[in-house]
Amino acid sequence: MGPDVGLSLIHHHMQKRDADSCNRLEGYEKKLKKNTHEFTFPHISGSVSLAWVGDGTGVVLALTTFQMPLVFLNLGQSNLYRSEDYGKSFQDITELINGTFINTAFGIAIGPEKSGKVILTGDASGSSGGRIYRSEDFGKSFIHTELPFHLQMQIMYNPQNPEVLVAISIKNDLWISKDFGATWTKIHKMVCVVKLGIDAMFFSANLNGSCYDRGMLVLRKTVDLGVTIKTVAERIYSFGIGGSFLFASVMTKSGTVMDSAEPVMRSIHVSLDKGETWNMAQLPPVSHEQFYSILAANDEMVFMHVDEPGDSSFGTIYVSDDRGTVYSKSLEHHLFTTPGGETDFTNVTSLRGVFTTSVIVDDGSVQTVISFDQGGEWVPLKKPENTDCDSTAKDQKMCSLHIHASYSIAMNMKVPMLPLSEPNAVGLVLAHGSVGSAISMMTPDVYVSDDGGYTWLKALKGPHHYAILDSGGLLVAVQHNPDIPISMIKFSTDEGQCWYSYNFTEKPMYFTGLASEPGARSVNVSVWGYEDAMISHWVSYTIDFQDLLTRNCDDGDYVKWLAHSNDISDPDDGCILGYKEHFLRMRKDSVCWIGRDHMVTKDPTPCSCTLDDYLCDFGFYRKENSSECIEQAELKGHDLEICINGKKEQIQTHGYRKIPGDKCVGGEVPPRSMIDLTKRCVSDLMEPQLLTDKPTLHFGPIVAIVIAILLVTALFGAIFLKKYIFSGRFLVHRYSHLQQNAAANDTDEPLDISVTSNNICEDSDEEPLE
Repeated sequence: MGPDVGLSLIHHHMQKRDADSCNRLEGYEKKLKKNTHEFTFPHISGSVSLAWVGDGTGVVLALTTFQMPLVFLNLGQSNLYRSEDYGKSFQDITELINGTFINTAFGIAIGPEKSGKVILTGDASGSSGGRIYRSEDFGKSFIHTELPFHLQMQIMYNPQNPEVLVAISIKNDLWISKDFGATWTKIHKMVCVVKLGIDAMFFSANLNGSCYDRGMLVLRKTVDLGVTIKTVAERIYSFGIGGSFLFASVMTKSGTVMDSAEPVMRSIHVSLDKGETWNMAQLPPVSHEQFYSILAANDEMVFMHVDEPGDSSFGTIYVSDDRGTVYSKSLEHHLFTTPGGETDFTNVTSLRGVFTTSVIVDDGSVQTVISFDQGGEWVPLKKPENTDCDSTAKDQKMCSLHIHASYSIAMNMKVPMLPLSEPNAVGLVLAHGSVGSAISMMTPDVYVSDDGGYTWLKALKGPHHYAILDSGGLLVAVQHNPDIPISMIKFSTDEGQCWYSYNFTEKPMYFTGLASEPGARSVNVSVWGYEDAMISHWVSYTIDFQDLLTRNCDDGDYVKWLAHSNDISDPDDGCILGYKEHFLRMRKDSVCWIGRDHMVTKDPTPCSCTLDDYLCDFGFYRKENSSECIEQAELKGHDLEICINGKKEQIQTHGYRKIPGDKCVGGEVPPRSMIDLTKRCVSDLMEPQLLTDKPTLHFGPIVAIVIAILLVTALFGAIFLKKYIFSGRFLVHRYSHLQQNAAANDTDEPLDISVTSNNICEDSDEEPLE
């Protein structure tokens, strides 16, 4: 379906459907009853790990685990089940792993795309090496393989060649396999952190000490599967990969971690050519007591948080130019707590350029702000029209919506899920929130936006678990109340405006998790739990909504939607990052199946440049609720000089520079120039050396990532059973992080996954992933 279909144009304001239209979905209970499938797992266990093997294959692996500690040893049992119908039924295939106890910390490692590869890590306590079970046929059969080392981390795949695997041992040795784990070769000693980029693998190591010597590490890379190793930087404290950028936090020459006589400082360096050349990021220097964190990065720009000195729990977000080198202030008083490192920074993947996060205001309260232009300007969220301000509001007519995310979860509030968006569900966002002057400690409700965060509606009262199905055409939710068994699931076919309830069982169950295939394209969802708080078995109810969506969506079910719009009579309406985007969106009153093959249809149109297409330049910033860029007080009267590629340059600016990735043409162009001062300058990084004494390897991003959906502990009658058998019953989803992000557009590409050695006392500047 092309973008030129003759469809009516709607703007972004979310229109509430009338009450009568919410009662027109007749006969759904009977249809869903026919398509509800119950499965009870016969073995007693404390946790279940799920893994989807291949996109759209219907193959699901479920690993149940029972573990009970005794005086000198742990008794454990694992059972493996396999489904070929999205979890409607399972076959017990435990005999394929010979009854081996599977290490729940490493779980199930799924190969990239539809390779069909699966690795299970077995417990090999007391043996000289580890044990894995390998499958190349989507879990139909497994090969038992003994390893010459014990694993410290989950095995990683090369997504371009899933035959190539990499692992770190408990002795910090780096190992590689080129034949899908059949044979292994040790390629490096004392490897501390491994991170994976496109066509290259980077790792930090200490050649003469231990991984505790932060600031004394070397950064190395290989691009040829271990034929050569190249040292690209020294005195490394930490490093990260984001989009096309490689970052390194480097100790300055004024001190080291072990030398307390002089102040220890760190500078951030950035490379665009895989570490061949480096530029020092134009940021405030970071002391040993501070940390920095890469919040998000893509091929165009970087969001970086720099903490304030001391234990302040907040700092400043800086945004980069397209080289990742020149940074300017984007948001002050950004919440980033220590020591846990909780931040609410969220990329809304369903609409380009949209990010939300939390700030700490003068009275110490936490508030939510949103940016629609990649950090150019931050504003409060609008109050939903169907809500009232709560008791935190100083003025009952003036308040905002505040989103509960990682900080609220860390504060043990009743927030079971983070905000949710999907690249193929355009504009759709679900989140827990409260409406007032700040984030409230009261029980949150569920709010929904269909326009990327401009407008919101209160969708469900109280906390819920939720999921997006069928590219946004179907939403499902289950109420969060761990102390009371449930039997009901709620669903919506109009992006959260009208909700219907369905009792999927006559036997209420203690709910532990809502599971659906990653990618939001399926129409199947599974509700997991157990029916008794004492000795009980896991049970899942899988509901197939296919029969409810009785027909395929056609042209008449879609409307043309202008993103970022407010007044369609304004010719500049919808211009964000230099261009307008029209999408085809399903009508609210259509009940049809969008389908697994649905592709997001875009129709971009360039706009003339205005000041909205510009960030504040280096040395300038915007005050809250202001679009004007003003000079930082500490830089007034000083020349703005930066060091780029070994040459000192001076910035001459009126305070504005174009947002990276902005596509505007003509219009307003604030003057800006770079003057070569013909002076040499150097950073604190060493000149790279080429070493060929040891082979190494070549990788892509980590494939299997553990996503904890819900950890719910039931109340049990027997104290012994409560402590050792059923304490912490939980459901874990495990799937390919590569597959989840494959549909994201370039602007929303998340950071690559990092694997960190367990014996390192991690600093907060190990970059979190969004």
